[in-house]
Amino acid sequence: MEEQQRRALRRGRARLVAALRVEPLWEPLEQRGIFTRPMLEELQSAGSRGEQARKLITDLETRGKQAFPAFLSILRDTGQGSLAEMLLQECESQAVPPQLPDLRPVELELREEKQRRNVTPHERLSIPVQAESERPRIRPVPARGSAVDKRSRDQEYEMKADPCGHCLILNNVNFSRDSGLSTREGSDIDCEKLERRFKALHFTVLTQRDLKAQEMVLELLKLSRQDHSALDCCIVVILSHGCQMSHIQFPGGVYGTDGKPIPIEKIVNYFNGSNCPSLRGKPKLFFIQACGGEQRDQGFLVDCDSPEEEAPGGSLESDATPFRVPSGNVDEPDAIASLPTPSDILVSYSTFPGFVSWREKSSGSWYVETLDNVLEQYAHSEDLLNMLVTVARAVSAKGRYKQIPGCFNFLRKKFFFTCD
Repeated sequence: MEEQQRRALRRGRARLVAALRVEPLWEPLEQRGIFTRPMLEELQSAGSRGEQARKLITDLETRGKQAFPAFLSILRDTGQGSLAEMLLQECESQAVPPQLPDLRPVELELREEKQRRNVTPHERLSIPVQAESERPRIRPVPARGSAVDKRSRDQEYEMKADPCGHCLILNNVNFSRDSGLSTREGSDIDCEKLERRFKALHFTVLTQRDLKAQEMVLELLKLSRQDHSALDCCIVVILSHGCQMSHIQFPGGVYGTDGKPIPIEKIVNYFNGSNCPSLRGKPKLFFIQACGGEQRDQGFLVDCDSPEEEAPGGSLESDATPFRVPSGNVDEPDAIASLPTPSDILVSYSTFPGFVSWREKSSGSWYVETLDNVLEQYAHSEDLLNMLVTVARAVSAKGRYKQIPGCFNFLRKKFFFTCD
């Protein structure tokens, strides 16, 4: 859908919510392929007529180029032509957005980059494997009770339990035909890598494959209701298709195999201090391999060492599903100001909101492959945030179409994994 059409829907949203008759729209929306049956059932379960209309207008923005003209046609066919004309006028009356200035990027040269200028593109893409003698020394353990020990405990999360905590991996590969979502080939490779990695980092790992949305929720609730008192941490990994959803703190959503989305914010809040008391003050880590939208980032030119690669093709796929843009906070029913503070939580996303997340059928996703490599090489010496910066730098150097991971960090201390 074009941006001016999106803006027309947002400008006319208040009138549409007040006046739109949604009942006659369901059948033609499905017949014209704008929404699938499961999507319509989700819309119909939103509550009152006004709430259904609000969600319909929000979701309509994600349904492709033909959604807007098809919606106008359906409005006229169902006797709601005045609303169609209002949207058409809003669309035609909008001014052309101003052009952004032509900004020249500044190259930020990283340490040790000069030494790598003469290596091949393939070597630059890979993360160098250090010899044992070159690796940073493992942080010394201060004597218990000493001033250094107290300062360390104040600045770093304690990770002395064995196992350190539970790790739940939800891996959705095959989706129902009605969902309109493709098979996520290569996701099992991601899953196997992360199973091995977190077991090596002293976590008890449980993997669940191909769960519907409600089944995912039940697994997450089961984990959040366990007693974590004797443990130091909790990890949740989700490998699935994704989308953008209305949020307050954590953007995005992930799909169950039935095509029904779950907000990331809802998943995270199952484990906050209010809902999971035995994890209060302990780090809760979430790793999300899923798309934030459908845009393909072609990047911009810089005079630096980033290697050039071919455009994605062949076995390269994305976890793209339409990007659901929030329409404002004025009348969103979930905009509750009293949500608990999300302390001791970190959510790592495979891609910047609004863009696709690339995945190879033969080697898995760029994000998980790089995360696994970085954890293998640096978990014994680097804290988690430093490692995630390394992951972002390595992933952003790949391909003609670009991808950059990011995170929402509410950790209060540095987090170091426990290594042998």
